[in-house]
Amino acid sequence: MNLKGRNKLVPIKHRNQVEKYITGVTQKRHHKLLAIYCVPDHLHILIGLHSAQSIYKLVEETKKASRTFTKEQSWMPFDFDWQRGYGDFSYSKSQTDAIVKYVLNQEEHHRTRTFQEHYIDISTKLEIDFEKQYLFDFYDD
Repeated sequence: MNLKGRNKLVPIKHRNQVEKYITGVTQKRHHKLLAIYCVPDHLHILIGLHSAQSIYKLVEETKKASRTFTKEQSWMPFDFDWQRGYGDFSYSKSQTDAIVKYVLNQEEHHRTRTFQEHYIDISTKLEIDFEKQYLFDFYDD
């Protein structure tokens, strides 16, 4: 069975292992990892992007490598996969501290609001036009 979409598939007890693995993937490609936090249904990561690789390629490689890693750990009784697509936002260096705090505080953020609510709120605040039906495969809890 292959499950993907907005399901809560990443086991909380293995969050640190997933984060460490993704940190290694990022650093191996010469990016500077500033903050990472994996919640059961998505991942937040703040990096200083190395100019030799596009964000698209980094996300693609990170998803592929972490999917393989997760499968090798046998944590899940199904074929884990990340959802297609991703969101990326850029920030100025002066905002780094605030964004690091935001990333590391995901558990608290998601106690009161869903991922979808956060994503739409950020997009709206940054005046990014979007059509909700094209964002992600959202599932109600």
